[in-house]
Amino acid sequence: MYIKKWITALAVTTATTFVAFSGSALAQKSQFVNVLTGGQSGVYYPLGVALSQLYAQEIPGVKATAQVTKASAENMNLLQAGRGELAWALADSVSDAWQGNAEAGFTQKLDKLRGLSGTYNNYIQIVANADTGITKLEDLKGKRISVGAARSGTELNARAIFKAAGLSYDDFSKVEYLPFGESVELMKNRQLDATLQSAGLGVSSIRDLATSVKIVVVPVPNEVVEKVGDAAYQTAIIPANTYAGQTEDLPTAAIPNFLVTHSGVSDELAYQMTKVLYEHLDVLQSSHNAAKAIRIENAVKGMPVPIHPGAERYYKEKGIIE
Repeated sequence: MYIKKWITALAVTTATTFVAFSGSALAQKSQFVNVLTGGQSGVYYPLGVALSQLYAQEIPGVKATAQVTKASAENMNLLQAGRGELAWALADSVSDAWQGNAEAGFTQKLDKLRGLSGTYNNYIQIVANADTGITKLEDLKGKRISVGAARSGTELNARAIFKAAGLSYDDFSKVEYLPFGESVELMKNRQLDATLQSAGLGVSSIRDLATSVKIVVVPVPNEVVEKVGDAAYQTAIIPANTYAGQTEDLPTAAIPNFLVTHSGVSDELAYQMTKVLYEHLDVLQSSHNAAKAIRIENAVKGMPVPIHPGAERYYKEKGIIE
């Protein structure tokens, strides 16, 4: 009888332990967060790496990675296909994706996109080798230029700015569709005269170029920015000494960046991703100065897509939205 009772007790204990273990294992089930960034010489990449590391450290059960991409436009398509959980993108690209703007490369409305947060502004930064004699937009005619990867956010920005300035790609002697780093290498080798890069201020590719050759940052006048006719494009200033040899403030266009997720991401995970972002801004700021412009009060301003319910919950807790 004692043996029978012992076996019964053992069975109960084992079953209880199994249930507890199963519940614990279920609670700690791995979740994957793939953060879609851009080229390694841009701003999205270091911020995306920092964010993915934070998610892996701070959200229980999360395994996170940062993926190099062609940035904004590609990121939106990858999110729609469920091949990423979070992505950096420019406001105009997000808007075009949500609307299904075929001219911008979106053949259908990307209806799964959901907003997580506004972040910092990209600045249109047109940089030329000083020895080319380029000092203004009109001087780019007949020159060799790189405008970013084809159909990337940068390239879409280039089309908009040049059109507003009365220029087209036909006005250049050569147009290259290259990421920031490759563009800079060709400029160092005198194989390109100029590059347009849409990025946060102090982007590493232009800083690298400015230490190798004498550069000129080409201003984009306010009247050109206003002619773009898109609310996402705002007049802005590149402060003096942002790059070596740039000794005065210069006008240009700024376009907001957003962090975007998709409807397949759970409310809880979206909540945690938003919370970790704002509770560890100092980590992002240490990875790139552009992150110093991220403010929670701007999180939902101008968001081109619906806010994810998980992010919305966090902003309601913080009093950002009612």
